[in-house]
Amino acid sequence: MISFLTFFVILLGVITFARIIRIFELSSELHGTDVNAVNESDNKTHSLLLLLFGTFFVITVFYMTWSMKDKMLPISASEHGVGIDTLFNANMALLYVVFLITHVVLIYYAFKYYHKKEHTPVFFVHNTKLELVWTIIPTIILSSVIVFGISYWSKITAPAPAEAIVIELYAKQFDWTARYAGDDNKLGKSSFRLVDGSNALGLDYTDADAGDDIIVRNEFHLPVGRDVVFKFHSRDVLHSAYMPHFRAQMNCVPGMTTQFHFKPTITTEGMRAETKNEKFDYILLCNKICGASHFNMQMTIVVEDETAFKQWLGSKKTVAQELKAAEVVPVAVTDSLAAHTDSVKVHEVTAEVVKH
Repeated sequence: MISFLTFFVILLGVITFARIIRIFELSSELHGTDVNAVNESDNKTHSLLLLLFGTFFVITVFYMTWSMKDKMLPISASEHGVGIDTLFNANMALLYVVFLITHVVLIYYAFKYYHKKEHTPVFFVHNTKLELVWTIIPTIILSSVIVFGISYWSKITAPAPAEAIVIELYAKQFDWTARYAGDDNKLGKSSFRLVDGSNALGLDYTDADAGDDIIVRNEFHLPVGRDVVFKFHSRDVLHSAYMPHFRAQMNCVPGMTTQFHFKPTITTEGMRAETKNEKFDYILLCNKICGASHFNMQMTIVVEDETAFKQWLGSKKTVAQELKAAEVVPVAVTDSLAAHTDSVKVHEVTAEVVKH
């Protein structure tokens, strides 16, 4: 009923506006004037209206930026994110300066030089000085922005320290799985050919590095002040691992490994205090529209001190422990044995997996 009334009111408004326009047309005909003719008074009125609305528009842009600042992301929670924010703020400041200058000049000139019959426009084909000005100045500014950006990007994408923690983030429609590299800090091999109902990540259980890997879902933890290397994989379509509070994003591409590293600098509790929000949580999102439940593809991230992180990670079962609890030799191991009957290492690893 409310929708019908809203539509009815809008319809009446349109009809009323059309009738008012028609009244003006009839009034002009009675006075012998052309309603479509534009005179100097009309031009002056429109120039004044442009001045008023243009000024209102410029003021509104800056006001909205100021009033919505609390809706922006809080301070960066990663070491490299500080540089990202500096780069972003510098670019935004430049854009606002250019926006203000160009719009003030545009609005002022449109107001001052509205059309008059006695005005004669000046036409010139070429002006070398003017072309030099609008070529050299933008070139210097844009070159500075590019150099500034590349310098930060080089620092961000530099190789990760050797002692960085290695974590795999595995994407599929529509959830995330995290795999820690374990005590050896080496991820075990995996292959899409090994994916089945009991091996969602396609781990190669015959790889000695896979036994101490730790698989977690729903949430994963990070130690504050430690470098972390993320290796990204996707099972099905293109996903994008987006961790906004750490200013980190990387595509997860089927068939290949992508990676990114950063150092968390603020714990979850610290950010809750910073934002004055007791319910705040860091979050991993998918930033590529990957299907019907894309919006629900997320995972909680907990940043804590080193001691709490080790306690949490130590409470999780390794791959070998999970296999032992299942009390069954995985199909992948059986298939691997059949294909590599001459491999002593395969037999040793399989025996170790079953034993543990």
